[in-house]
Amino acid sequence: MKATDMRSMSVEGLRQYILDGRQELMNLRFQQANLVLNGTSRMRELKKDIARAKTIINEKKLSGEAA
Repeated sequence: MKATDMRSMSVEGLRQYILDGRQELMNLRFQQANLVLNGTSRMRELKKDIARAKTIINEKKLSGEAA
């Protein structure tokens, strides 16, 4: 997901996005450990998206948008 799309989401929506991303990342790690996963690009994308969402949450906290 692009940062511009994330910026339009609420803080709660971003938190839910992070939780869902972590769950999917865990599933991909299990697939990789069982040699089922072909290619790890999705894992890399998820990690970056989670970090991006955390950054945007922090920006919103600092600007006073989040309670």
